[in-house]
Amino acid sequence: MTVLLSALLVLPVLSQQLIRHPWQGKRVAYFGDSITDPRNSGSKLKYWHYLQEWLDIVPYVYGISGRQWNDIPAQADKLKAEHDDDVDAILIFIGTNDYNAGVPIGDWFTERLEKVVAGIHEQKHPVDRLHRYPIMCDSTYRGRINKALDYVKRLYPTKQIALLTPIHRAEFYANESNWQPREDYTNKCGEYLDAYVESVKQAGNLWAIPVIDLNALSGLYPLMDEHTQYFKSAENDRLHPNDEGHRRMALTLMYQLLALPVF
Repeated sequence: MTVLLSALLVLPVLSQQLIRHPWQGKRVAYFGDSITDPRNSGSKLKYWHYLQEWLDIVPYVYGISGRQWNDIPAQADKLKAEHDDDVDAILIFIGTNDYNAGVPIGDWFTERLEKVVAGIHEQKHPVDRLHRYPIMCDSTYRGRINKALDYVKRLYPTKQIALLTPIHRAEFYANESNWQPREDYTNKCGEYLDAYVESVKQAGNLWAIPVIDLNALSGLYPLMDEHTQYFKSAENDRLHPNDEGHRRMALTLMYQLLALPVF
């Protein structure tokens, strides 16, 4: 019994020594907006700083404050120009500014009735079938996502790409000309933030890209006063996480990324 107990006590230690995080030491590009932008004053440390410290990840950071999904191709171009293919993975964390700007959600596809040859255990012959085509445009949210993911997947077909959903957001009052209400108000096109989050989840299935649902998994909920400890200011900035908020996001990402290989 004593020998068995000793063996059981050792097993967890041995397991920890044998597990190597698949993202350890990798070169990771980060596309996004102000929550990723190193120049944003909401925090001194961003989630990618923590991942750099904990996993020795080499960060290539391209997030820019205020940017929306239509900026992702430009961020990808900059990565390509500066590092070519010398990158292992790409994380895309964007969408909250599309909601704030009232970008219409739109549709994923247009459909056309076309002839196609089909048949199983019977003579193959042309039949009428609906054929769908991805909408690629900058005027709608889903059109922007389609356009961006089509571009990034063609530019980096062998790299691991992952999407991060927008996190919850509450009041942001930057100045007299920049007042942004909480997510429990619709934007100017009548949509709640939920629709923008859900579209990112759907995009994962449509484009075969894994999605990490930070909106749910990070636990950050600035609509509650008790959660303002994770954001820059309880009074005027419940949009940008502070250092502790970024640390919480980074912890979530570190464990979620365990399930994703880097090719």
